[in-house]
Amino acid sequence: MNSQTSFHQSNYRSLFLLRPDITFLNHGSFGATPIPVFERYQYWQRELELQPVEFLGRRAKFLLAQSRAALSNYLHTQPGNLVYVTNATTGLNIIARSLNLTSQDEILSTDHEYGAMDRTWRFLARKHGFKYINQPINLPAKNPDQLIADLWIGVSNHTKVIFISHITSPTAMIFPVQKICNLARQKGILTIVDGAHAPGQIDLNLEEIGADFYVGNLHKWLFAPKGSAFIYARPEVQHLIEPLIVSWGWESETPGESTFIDYLEWSGTRDIAAFLTAPDAIQFQKQLGWEELRWKCHELASFMRQVVEEVTGRFALYPDDPQWYSQMGTVPLPEGIDPVTTQNRLYQEFKIEIPITRWRRQHLIRFSLQIYNDENDIIALKEALSVILCKA
Repeated sequence: MNSQTSFHQSNYRSLFLLRPDITFLNHGSFGATPIPVFERYQYWQRELELQPVEFLGRRAKFLLAQSRAALSNYLHTQPGNLVYVTNATTGLNIIARSLNLTSQDEILSTDHEYGAMDRTWRFLARKHGFKYINQPINLPAKNPDQLIADLWIGVSNHTKVIFISHITSPTAMIFPVQKICNLARQKGILTIVDGAHAPGQIDLNLEEIGADFYVGNLHKWLFAPKGSAFIYARPEVQHLIEPLIVSWGWESETPGESTFIDYLEWSGTRDIAAFLTAPDAIQFQKQLGWEELRWKCHELASFMRQVVEEVTGRFALYPDDPQWYSQMGTVPLPEGIDPVTTQNRLYQEFKIEIPITRWRRQHLIRFSLQIYNDENDIIALKEALSVILCKA
């Protein structure tokens, strides 16, 4: 990176509770919450404990509606199209289990999906008899139309749902979900987008994307506390959703704005502080000037990618362009490298927290760059990898 594009963590690392002895290059797994946002989270937890009945019995519904309104503005949709859940996996399970799938149906997905969701769909496929297809999306990729063409080979007369990640977990690649959703709508195919890594990392306009269902985490790239995520459902498909946990929202004596929210918002006693803190996380990023900082994080990720390619002698699987990746990227490791041993050595010997993912028969090192990272972290990884690969 040149002097015009570099930036340093000194002004930002102090905003986080991260241990200073760890080079943290894995924001993508669980995120990290800034201290000001975390303090607001603790404020809401204290409000709950001051008068639990008042808070959960009288205030919660209004407070959640306020929070959803702020989130809906951020996501460019209506508050009635959103409901909070604790994480993307939970939200996607609610949707998958709600659909009336039979042995005549096919769920088309890709071979870039998050392992927990592959397991969810396989579990339900065995139970209900439908077919779950992980369509190969070939890399290296040259243009987004190639990805769509690869996916569309798997479409058949039995395709009822297309399930696809917006930003993939194993390969850290942005998929052209808006085009895919538009094509699916024309064929009468439902779309479910796993947006676990999208909010805060890329711009989101849920109405323009056009998915029937979109689920996103807020505790990763948006800086919200752990346990904050959302389900978006178009009004036309909200009637398909059933409660994963049946509680007072089912057959509600005081119906709210929609059964979609009634069914899912209240599932018994739980801490809703993380949901209520989401607007604070949005405001925190806005005050930082997030557009510029996010772009600088991408530039840092681009530099990281070049350095890792140099050390490993391998090349990334998609172009070095922000339409393909944002703050998270991957580079293949050389063949013969043991991924578990390598990841363990990086942490135990060099205090570097970074995951190694598996895609097809390759192992990829996945780096996640956030505002608390700088060039020193990249140098640390370069030196550690040079030692490990030299001795491998």
